[in-house]
Amino acid sequence: MRRYQKNKIEKRTLAPKKKKKVYKFSRHMRKKLIIMFVVILFLLTGLIIRMIYIQQTKGKKYERAVLNQQGYGSETIPFQRGEILDAKGTILATSEDVYNIILDCKLIHEDKKYIEPTIAAILACFEDVTEEELRTLLSEKKDSQYCVLRKRLPYDEIQDFIQLQEKVYTKGKKKGKKVNPNVKGVWFEKEYMRKYPYDSLACKVLGFTTLGNVGIGGLEDYYNNTLNGINGRIYGYLNSDSNLEKTIKEAVNGNSLVTTLDVNVQSVVEKKIAEFDAEHRDEITKGPGSVNTAVIVANPNTGAILAMADSTGYNLNDPWNDQQLITYCKDYKGYTKKEVRNFSEEERIDMLNALWQNFCITYTYEPGSPIKPLTVAAGLDTGTINPAQVYECNGFEVIGGKQIRCVNRSGHGQQTVEQSIMNSCNDAIMQMSYGIGVDIFAKYQNIFNMGLKTNIDLPGEARTDTLIYPADKMSPTDLATNAFGQNFNTTMIQVLSAYSSVINGGYYYQPYFVQKILDENGQTVKNVEPMLLKQTISSQTSDVVRGYLNNTVADGTGRSAKVEGYSMGGKTGTAQKQPRGNGKYLVSFIGHVPAKDPEIVIYVVINEPNVENQARSGFATELAKGILEEILPYLNIFPDEKTQEETPNEGVPEGGETPVGDTPEAEGTPVEDVPETEEVP
Repeated sequence: MRRYQKNKIEKRTLAPKKKKKVYKFSRHMRKKLIIMFVVILFLLTGLIIRMIYIQQTKGKKYERAVLNQQGYGSETIPFQRGEILDAKGTILATSEDVYNIILDCKLIHEDKKYIEPTIAAILACFEDVTEEELRTLLSEKKDSQYCVLRKRLPYDEIQDFIQLQEKVYTKGKKKGKKVNPNVKGVWFEKEYMRKYPYDSLACKVLGFTTLGNVGIGGLEDYYNNTLNGINGRIYGYLNSDSNLEKTIKEAVNGNSLVTTLDVNVQSVVEKKIAEFDAEHRDEITKGPGSVNTAVIVANPNTGAILAMADSTGYNLNDPWNDQQLITYCKDYKGYTKKEVRNFSEEERIDMLNALWQNFCITYTYEPGSPIKPLTVAAGLDTGTINPAQVYECNGFEVIGGKQIRCVNRSGHGQQTVEQSIMNSCNDAIMQMSYGIGVDIFAKYQNIFNMGLKTNIDLPGEARTDTLIYPADKMSPTDLATNAFGQNFNTTMIQVLSAYSSVINGGYYYQPYFVQKILDENGQTVKNVEPMLLKQTISSQTSDVVRGYLNNTVADGTGRSAKVEGYSMGGKTGTAQKQPRGNGKYLVSFIGHVPAKDPEIVIYVVINEPNVENQARSGFATELAKGILEEILPYLNIFPDEKTQEETPNEGVPEGGETPVGDTPEAEGTPVEDVPETEEVP
């Protein structure tokens, strides 16, 4: 028993003692933690419930807002405006890539380490940007993400900056192009700028564009919608699964125009006009060689215009230039440089419009003797003129108790119909008008499109319906003076188109410039065929009048227009301007080559040449001759007559060369009591 108790005591002594449990946190602390956990769990549960509610009710709205903040907005891709080409494919107007420098000021200020490197990079690459300007811009528009620093720079001016942005950096063994990490917030917005490779060539025909691809004047204006395309877009949208989709809708570029213009013919015409201006500049009065000199060259068998120009050109690449406006106003309007600089904006625009205006289609004037072939054609076509009839010219006609004189005050004597054209006899033409009568004359004026627009494909063609006399308002004096081209107004394009119908067999074609329209890939969208509008006279009448005009150049008033080796027809004009007797004239020549089968027609008008005696159509014939001598070989129109060298003894009077002669003074000019007509500049 004792042994058992002893062993029990020993066992109890040998057993390890049980340690008392020690807690990290006291009971009070544990209680606090449990309460905090419950509260947090409750808040999280509430937050989750709220998020589920928002997702179900307004999830789409917030998702779109987030996506918009990430910069997935719409971006425009500009279209490229179509080109304008001459008949042989030479580019007259095109659109070149240019770039606007855009600053994202907000991004640049996002981190201080971006500011100085970006400023340094811009200043290093763009010399015209000053540090003061740049820092002011970044400071004033700190939150702007679209700030235009420079506009319309060509690629070669931004190339240095692009290369700087993409410098080659070396890091360890890896080499490659990386965007400069410290140059931020500069990007380039692409657009197109209109360029004219030949500067002022054909400026009155081409016109130009202003901001927004809006054409002003010329073909740029008339065919504005054809030349313009449709902008493309880059934009993002959410699909049915609420995923962002990025879509690119490519721009549709504009169509191009192939014109009937010929760069070489146009260049010759403009060169000869400039030479005439230089020759007579400051001759009598200080200023240009004439108030205006204009020329049209066309194909009489189709109405296609090969060249059209006047003496008041301007640079298509800088049409708003102040210096060329000052020069124009000084030469043609009599303003001083100071007065031009003090113009109001309205006055300045008016003067610019005058500079840009195309004389050949917008200016009206009394045409003078180039109308005589039309009068004769009307009489022959209706049988009211007998080609065998002879008229007596005593130097004047008495109509309504007033004398209307011929160019030859002492009279031409007896004149056949042909001689009346060759010698430009007003008296004989007035006598013919009596037989033609008011009704037939007014009818044929309409047939020849006098008083009507030709509808040439250029904007700004003048209306002349109020500048001619209808039959019921045409007095005997009106009939007589209208018959030789005075006392009513026309435009150059009207006279040229009517004359072309007289010499081409009687077919009136609508004058035009655009012969083909191409898409951006050069494929033909539309061929523009010559438009025959009507027959003005019979082919037999055309043959007869064409013969008269041939002799007018060979042995009449148009001798000085003759190009050696070529048969020609044509008619001179010396129209006295109103008020009569002021010594101011508009001289002209209209002619065609070859004489029997015309391939080309030329019309020259010189408004008030700056010379002592303006009443000489020789100024116009000489200008026409100079142009024809250069363009006929180029156009592959071959000589059809023997030259003087080939026939040295033919037609040469004994003791000298063939007399060229001069056109009579004041040809085609009534000098007394001619009713005035309104002249619209």
